[in-house]
Amino acid sequence: MATTEFGRAVHRWRDRVSPEAAGMPAGGQRRTPGLRREELALLAGISVDYVTRLEQGRASNPSPQVVEALARALRLSGGERAHLFGLAGLAPPGPDTVPAYITPSVQRLLDRLTGTPVAVYDASWTLLIANPPYAALMGDPSGWRGNERNGVWRNLLCYESRVRQTPEARRALETALVADLRATAGRYPADQALRRLIADLHAHSDRFAELWDSGAVGRHEAARKTVDHPQAGAVTLDCDVITVAGSDLHIMIYTAEPGTEDAERLALLTVLGTQSLVG
Repeated sequence: MATTEFGRAVHRWRDRVSPEAAGMPAGGQRRTPGLRREELALLAGISVDYVTRLEQGRASNPSPQVVEALARALRLSGGERAHLFGLAGLAPPGPDTVPAYITPSVQRLLDRLTGTPVAVYDASWTLLIANPPYAALMGDPSGWRGNERNGVWRNLLCYESRVRQTPEARRALETALVADLRATAGRYPADQALRRLIADLHAHSDRFAELWDSGAVGRHEAARKTVDHPQAGAVTLDCDVITVAGSDLHIMIYTAEPGTEDAERLALLTVLGTQSLVG
């Protein structure tokens, strides 16, 4: 019964969310006023087949990460999120785990930044959501899975980046990210996913192990970054990180000075990215 009710709840809430509200293109004929299954899957970072099996009651025991991702994609309130966890037979994450819930107030903020590249990370620097302009600027992160969604993992294990970095800037960023992760581990000592991430980083990155074991101290700060975009060319932007008090969310925002060539290139690549997503 719980599996059936979980699927019904997901379907009901999916019908409630308009594609425009979720930042998805609304073109073409639609059989439902809300999100299609493939759109929900894209927003939640899971497969369409799994969404289908969940809604039809053919998949049981969704993980806490999947339930959290669905709650986020469906824009559930705090009470609705707790109800969805209950239907999955799970308790909502407690105060000893890294928060991954995007509050309605933060979601409203994101909704107002539709022309600005914005990404939201949790306290461990795991990507929760990136809007279409961010995907257009940095590359579409929707296919990233597991540790690939973590910014510390991506920076330490040499994933390709469009951001230009001097060796000094790269070392400073690595130090800041590891120091920040250490502080997060101190705040959430019971978080099993965070402990697994740290163990994986230790096992796969000598640089991480060196910084972690040395007790490196640093801080992730605002910076000007040059992004080499494959269509728009080099774009120099201000990158600011806002940490939300009480939820430990990191909101990363890229902006350009108005009236500059960089502002024009940012507007161009945003349009190019949107056309690519629609096509």
